[in-house]
Amino acid sequence: MASSSVSRFGVLFNMAKLIVDDFQSGFEKGPWWQRLFNGYSITTFLVVLNLGSTGLLVSWLMKYADNIVKVYSTSMAMLLTMVLSVLLFSFKPTLQLFLGIIICMMSLHMYFAPPHVLVDSPPKPKPVPEALQEVSIDRRTDS
Repeated sequence: MASSSVSRFGVLFNMAKLIVDDFQSGFEKGPWWQRLFNGYSITTFLVVLNLGSTGLLVSWLMKYADNIVKVYSTSMAMLLTMVLSVLLFSFKPTLQLFLGIIICMMSLHMYFAPPHVLVDSPPKPKPVPEALQEVSIDRRTDS
């Protein structure tokens, strides 16, 4: 709620600045809403869409998961970005990138693996519940 009120002030002041600039220049280039997207290409729109969706996904992730999962998801996104860059743009990965990804994948495995996978001990068997013992109760009646 606080961020929406802050962004309302930002929108208000930015709109005021755009209108003042239009009046100072005498509307030579047209009103601000006609030149708002001048110079934008499809790549620019895709970058804006990517950054906006990334922000929404991170906020969703932080709502339902913890900070460690966010760090790991960012690392896996870097891996996906590297693979796509190699396939689409003929990117040549460096040794440091490979080492960073290997270390990240190892830590990811260590974080989410059950303990018996990481240690050379067999999993502990579940304790067998003790058999129920029958208890007899003597009822004495004094009459």
